[in-house]
Amino acid sequence: MTRLRYYILDESGEPQPVDDVLVWTAWFERASHDGSRIVKQDYAEGSVREGVSTVFLGIDHNHTLRGAPVLWESLVFGTSLDGEQQRYRSKADALRGHEELLQRVSAAWKDEH
Repeated sequence: MTRLRYYILDESGEPQPVDDVLVWTAWFERASHDGSRIVKQDYAEGSVREGVSTVFLGIDHNHTLRGAPVLWESLVFGTSLDGEQQRYRSKADALRGHEELLQRVSAAWKDEH
């Protein structure tokens, strides 16, 4: 069974599958340029460099093809957690995961400074 792997965000910020890679490419380029793929980006408390960025990926990263598509990702930049990432099936999960990672990064930043 094949399923669509490309997604864009509609006007409400909800993911919509697309089957035309050219439509997806144009949207992805524009959304990357204007920042609309960014769900949330925060820095650790007290820091101006270390933090968490959560974005809409635009491509389904659920390689098992079981369950909902995996369309969001949080990535840590800085501290001993640098490069840690988590992926999510919903925007709500991504926002919760973002906050959890941010708390961990803030604690690590305080311990390391």
